[in-house]
Amino acid sequence: MIDQPNDLHAWDRDHFFHPSTHMAQHARGDTPNRIIAGGEGVYIVDINGRQSLDAFAGLYCVNAGYGRQEIAKAIGEQASKLAYYHAYVGHGSEPSIRLSKMIIDRAPDNMSRVYYGMSGSDANETNIKLVWYYNNIIGRPEKKKIISRWRGYHGSGLMTGSLTGLAAFHTAFDLPLAPILHTEAPYYFRRQDRAMTEEMFVKHCAEKLEEMILTEGADTIAAFIGEPVLGTGGIVPPPAGYWESIQLILKKYDILLITDEVVTGFGRLGSMFGSDHYGIKPDLITIAKGLTSAYAPLSGVIVSEKVWRVLEKGSDELGPIGHGWTYSAHPICAAAGVANLNLIDTLGLVDNARDTGAYLKKAMYDAVADLPIVGDIRGEGLLGAIEFVADKDDCVLFDPSMKIGPRISAALLERGVIARAMPQGDILGFAPPLCITQDEVDIVVQATRDAIISIQSSL
Repeated sequence: MIDQPNDLHAWDRDHFFHPSTHMAQHARGDTPNRIIAGGEGVYIVDINGRQSLDAFAGLYCVNAGYGRQEIAKAIGEQASKLAYYHAYVGHGSEPSIRLSKMIIDRAPDNMSRVYYGMSGSDANETNIKLVWYYNNIIGRPEKKKIISRWRGYHGSGLMTGSLTGLAAFHTAFDLPLAPILHTEAPYYFRRQDRAMTEEMFVKHCAEKLEEMILTEGADTIAAFIGEPVLGTGGIVPPPAGYWESIQLILKKYDILLITDEVVTGFGRLGSMFGSDHYGIKPDLITIAKGLTSAYAPLSGVIVSEKVWRVLEKGSDELGPIGHGWTYSAHPICAAAGVANLNLIDTLGLVDNARDTGAYLKKAMYDAVADLPIVGDIRGEGLLGAIEFVADKDDCVLFDPSMKIGPRISAALLERGVIARAMPQGDILGFAPPLCITQDEVDIVVQATRDAIISIQSSL
């Protein structure tokens, strides 16, 4: 226990600049500041001893669960042996090399190499640079625009924040920057024309993408980036046939495909990768969170054989590639990744995500589908969401000022369970550690029903 927790709370408000936080409210003390001290399995505990079942795995990243000594031991042993050496000019370490082989062994068949960073944001910055480099090397310098999707999330940097299609990441930051474009989100529940069938909506999304490509000029479009399942934008699985339709268009106009698997990679959907889950054949894959279960910061870009051959050609023509991070392939982080992937295999966490995820979706539907404000229950594997509406029949959304999603999330926390109020909508997101059991799912489901009823009754 901390000797003087009151000091920590004061220092936190006075000195700590938190991400994605209402800065003024936090500094004034208008909102709680919770200091986390430990965790075990699917539970965390704060410095006051209050325990919560974390049904969002931090930020959908603590896939193996809290307190895994196998990963902690690997980190400690690597720190004692070799805390750091760079990866520049062909240098490597045993864990970085071993992890690269493990990733490629698990990745879709067409993948070849792994470039490492520290976060999903910097991995997508790398993707943008590689796409531009690729087109310059093959003599297409005008082919530089990248199409993302509204409600997609791809990072918080200048270019990656531009890829992100959420207003909060653009407002007052002068984003998005050129040459980033945004097309229709595959969000069937939010379709404007309620008469559209799922098949019609997929056709609509594909047509809007092709329309943008033709308007901009296919010879100017370099790549398309998308999450297999929309994450921060609402946890929205794609409608049936969506990825097949999108890939046909990209192939038609010779546009590279980046799949952002920061959330879906390494088991969350009940498949090792979301690309395999949905039959996606990417040219580049973004990875991060599940790579180490967040025990150490590590991200990566998995490069396809097609792209790698062009990168090799570039080095023969121009010399060493002018891109690098000081901490790329950091040995301690790589050691955490090796231990984490071994643990995922040993504990059968991918299969558990599939089976327990199906149980969670059915149990949640059975528990809350009858409630008047529940408009949609969706998910895949251990990734799910409930969306709340003012009118169920006509899918009328609540006024955002009512903050229904955040209020239900707060009511759920009072009942000992953490779920995330997603941005740009009254949506409650779930992404528990992949080790969650059916008994623990039952706790989440019952608490969720109780929390929804408590807010619903106050309306």
